[in-house]
Amino acid sequence: MNEDIKKYVNQSVLCWLATVSKDNTPNVSPKEVFTYYEDYIIIANIASPQTAKNIEANSNVCVGFIDVLVQKGYQIKGKAVIVLNGSVDFEILKQPLLKITEGKFPFSSIFKVIIESAKPIIAPKYMLYPETTEEEQIASARMVYGFKK
Repeated sequence: MNEDIKKYVNQSVLCWLATVSKDNTPNVSPKEVFTYYEDYIIIANIASPQTAKNIEANSNVCVGFIDVLVQKGYQIKGKAVIVLNGSVDFEILKQPLLKITEGKFPFSSIFKVIIESAKPIIAPKYMLYPETTEEEQIASARMVYGFKK
């Protein structure tokens, strides 16, 4: 976990958690309540029974997140474990997630992702037009998505 990953976790509104079932069927699910803790990505399990079932069968996961305006972020691959309410780990890991939910979204487990690899996600425009600045990318995204300043 480096500072750049932490920066984009903090700047991202959603992450996408990809899992695979016992019969190798892929599943990807958006998650709104996520952050980092030490060297882990932690995600509140608010309403994700399929994700939990898949992690129980196959712990390999991929988490993706981007800042939609800057259009940069990370793809994280690793192993996920389900941390259940009542465990010591749950009591520790729930604290940063409760700051996000303000107690409005109950969760009884947490997906804890042990990072094995991390790869930056960068919009193609930065590579095709290397002179592109983040400020220009933000202005372009605001116009495309209809965001006001």
